[in-house]
Amino acid sequence: MIPVTDRIRQSMVSLHMARALETLDQTLSRLEKGEISAIEAIDQLLAEELNLREGRRIGVALRTARLMPIKTLESFDFSFQPSLDRHRIMALAELEFIKRTEVLHFLGPPGTGKSHLATAIGVAAVKAGRSVYRCSLADLIEALTKAEREGRLAEKIRFYARASLLIVDEIGYLPITSGGA
Repeated sequence: MIPVTDRIRQSMVSLHMARALETLDQTLSRLEKGEISAIEAIDQLLAEELNLREGRRIGVALRTARLMPIKTLESFDFSFQPSLDRHRIMALAELEFIKRTEVLHFLGPPGTGKSHLATAIGVAAVKAGRSVYRCSLADLIEALTKAEREGRLAEKIRFYARASLLIVDEIGYLPITSGGA
């Protein structure tokens, strides 16, 4: 007969619970010493696994959304832009504008933090489980123009419309052709 701990390990391997498997011995040791209860041990193992998986999900979503390097609202220097209402910007991280399907514009001259803020809102949306995609206006126009030439324009538009939050950055930096407009 296979010992219970070996069956647990086999089950964790079969269920692809790598992080829980890594912490199993430590958790069992704490359980045997009476530091935690059986229910707390189960909770700890599941929490470790969930944290690992959530971290992976966020990492993949950030790369897919093209939100690298990561910017956050916490890392934004509001003293550099005193004209910004910090509370209003922080309220945007609650993502209510996405639920209301509203458009959000950050306007201002170059170097004022628009891209940082847009990326930070995107990062907050990814962490909240929303789908996000970020591109420059030039990349967007180029992709749509190419798709139109290839007869896939409707498909490409659906791709961009699928995201809960589409961040179009660098608007006004490059001239737009009449076809692109």
